[in-house]
Amino acid sequence: MRNTDAARPAAGPPARPAGTARPHSPAGPPDARRWKALTLLVMSFFMVIVDSQIVMLALPAMESDLGFAAGDVQWVMSAYLLSFGGLLMFGGRTADLLGGRRMFMVGTALFGIASVLCGLAVNSEMLIGARILQGAAAAIMTPTAMAVLMHTFAEGPERNKALGIWTGIGAFGATAALLIGGPITDGLGWEWIFYINVPVVAAVLLLGPKVLRETPVAPGRKNFDPAGAITITAAIAALVYAVVDAPEAGWTSGRTLGLLAASAVLLAVFAAIENRSKAPLVPLRVFKSPTLVGGNILMLIVAMAVYGGALITSLYAQQVLGYSAVKFGLSTAIYALMSIVGANISARLVARIGYKPIAIVGMSLLTGGLLLLTQIDANGGYWSDLFFGLVIFGTGIGSTNVAASIASLTGAKPEESGLVSGINNAVFQIGAALGIAIASSVALAQTTGTTPEGLTDGFQAGFLATAVFAAVGLATALLLLLVRGKSANAEVAEGGEGSGDTAGSAPKVSVMH
Repeated sequence: MRNTDAARPAAGPPARPAGTARPHSPAGPPDARRWKALTLLVMSFFMVIVDSQIVMLALPAMESDLGFAAGDVQWVMSAYLLSFGGLLMFGGRTADLLGGRRMFMVGTALFGIASVLCGLAVNSEMLIGARILQGAAAAIMTPTAMAVLMHTFAEGPERNKALGIWTGIGAFGATAALLIGGPITDGLGWEWIFYINVPVVAAVLLLGPKVLRETPVAPGRKNFDPAGAITITAAIAALVYAVVDAPEAGWTSGRTLGLLAASAVLLAVFAAIENRSKAPLVPLRVFKSPTLVGGNILMLIVAMAVYGGALITSLYAQQVLGYSAVKFGLSTAIYALMSIVGANISARLVARIGYKPIAIVGMSLLTGGLLLLTQIDANGGYWSDLFFGLVIFGTGIGSTNVAASIASLTGAKPEESGLVSGINNAVFQIGAALGIAIASSVALAQTTGTTPEGLTDGFQAGFLATAVFAAVGLATALLLLLVRGKSANAEVAEGGEGSGDTAGSAPKVSVMH
């Protein structure tokens, strides 16, 4: 967060509300191709989101065709999640060291190659290996795409609008996957859920060099930090694996506790390496910003509430109400639509009132929507049990994603935009894994039988757990109002851009994701 001087002449312009964006342009005038660039970037993001969700609907067909051992087909999902989540920080840092556009194109090409290999898989081992490569490619694509977006759009209304579109496309992609996954798998075969990526990849590779701007490269930072990259990737992978595996192994099992302990040790080793490295993968100074830290905590909780709530909604709709995958996708499209609405309204309002009020309103909506969903009934229906809760829940998703993104990426230097985007995305993936694992564990523990009534008992408890996540997020959003940073003078003395508010000054916040 950047600050004005504490003492501003009375004749100067009026102070902006706390948390509002300060106009700031990338190098040179606005790029005439910026909206074409955004279209290309959101196309790639849409592809990644669809691909991460659509696989769920094809798992039974894959299990049958490729001869997976009992219970092993879940690794088609888990292998992707582990490589994607584990490599996000490394992938984001490559944008700062080698250029965002260059690495985005590399990641996109790898994603296309991995998609073809997935479709051509003749056994379970080949498919899982290709999914690992696909997750690694996504870990390069996602944060580098955000780095390019941040460099393409000036801080302020235009970047807010671009961020709202990006967030809305993410929500729509998740629903689109549920709508098209079943028909594609049944009509063309599971291989085609991967082959449909090929034309999108081809379009991005063909048009990318013409419309995308290259991002600033960190000066003197072209030396990679292999020790840091290995330890942070191993730490995140161990954490994600522990969380994904915990519902089956048990939260207090030796395997889960051992993995969590290993992750903690690796994180400590990583911090020690970065503290001594001349060219660290993650300069630890980025965590000195209370807004960045608070925003990432908020993002973690948002992901837990959103993914946990979405999982329980899916289970209730299909196991109790008896919805098919296609009907479920159609009926729950309302919360994807409201997420788009919430994101775009919030992106417009943030320049007027700041991201902190948006975060509070969004977390209140998430909490209220999830609490309403705890009232589901075994003999319920769509309009009586799901619709109104999903409308509120969806609006909260859009608002909280915009606010948490702005908070967690505020004040990043241009040459570190890929890094902070990677941190933000890694935090989101960890939160998603935590939310799914905890919500499913709570629901399973409270299920009292296989009847609709018994299943509903568990799903009510699952919704309550996600509502608790959202309530903690609301408390975090309220605490963000109290965040105060160091003075602008101290920041200038350090030679870096500011990250905190100064009493009596008008904070200037960059709008980033």
